[in-house]
Amino acid sequence: MERDPLSDVLQTVRLSGAVFFLWEPGRPFAMAVPDGGAFTRAVMPGAGQIVSYHIVTAGTCWGGLLGQAPVELREGDILLLPRGDAYAIADSADNCRNAEVDLPFTLGFFGRMAAGELPFVVRGQEPEAGRSPELVCGFLGCDLQPFNPVLAALPPMVRLRPDGSAPTSRLQALLEHVVGEARRPGPGSQCVVTRLGELLFVEVVRHCLTLGREDAADWLGALDDPVAGRALVLMHREPARRWTLDTLASRLGVSRTRLAERFTRRVGQPPMQYLARWRLQLAVRLLGERRMKVAAVAREVGYESEAAFSRAFKRALGVSPARWAREPDRQ
Repeated sequence: MERDPLSDVLQTVRLSGAVFFLWEPGRPFAMAVPDGGAFTRAVMPGAGQIVSYHIVTAGTCWGGLLGQAPVELREGDILLLPRGDAYAIADSADNCRNAEVDLPFTLGFFGRMAAGELPFVVRGQEPEAGRSPELVCGFLGCDLQPFNPVLAALPPMVRLRPDGSAPTSRLQALLEHVVGEARRPGPGSQCVVTRLGELLFVEVVRHCLTLGREDAADWLGALDDPVAGRALVLMHREPARRWTLDTLASRLGVSRTRLAERFTRRVGQPPMQYLARWRLQLAVRLLGERRMKVAAVAREVGYESEAAFSRAFKRALGVSPARWAREPDRQ
């Protein structure tokens, strides 16, 4: 199966499921999660950013970004926080609005969860009969620099509601598997649950593609565009090719003017600028995973010389590719 741009991006930005649990908080409750900078450094120091998502499997609760109006979450709803903003989840709108981050407690709890020191099912105080919600909570690490078009395309907070569609059915099947593993863990359950957490996030992103994004001016909305989407497929299929606006337009059978206008409007940047940024993202992966020499990476991602590649890399990331490869906590 040929890899599509979304699969290409999700693989290249290195999704890694690290914290995943079933939460039965009882009532009243309020949990405030700090911004991604503090959270990532304490819980997943090797990741560029943490993506948070919560899926309500029973009952109701409220969630929202700190300082903004919360939204009600009902059974089946998914709350996605892709940009690392501070947020809260609580049993009521007032408790959600008034929630404050207890940084030592929160970082300590998630640090222990990431280390596998806590059970999959986390229970709070004794719930009032028939009123306590249940949530699947997932926290996923991924690369942020130099270019993660999926996260850039998503708003700071997304609420998805079940609608009977195929994406919703797939999510429901995955949730049933997750909850089953969480309640009845067996050999290998930790690995199964973290991998399911990654897959749940991918399905949530795929679900976002179905929500009337045909005219959205961002990367996700551009995937189905007959010009911009096809251009993305070609550049992701052959990122090292010596593409120019003319050669890309010729392959698509459109004028260079139409390509430039359509791509820029749908993706938010010109085609050649997008390609340059994507090549650097590929280079980061090659430097980190394969330990390739800088000259070999430059050739692999389409640069004619190591010097040109090093200049572009340092301009975008502030350090040389050699230094980036040497420093594991570079992000």
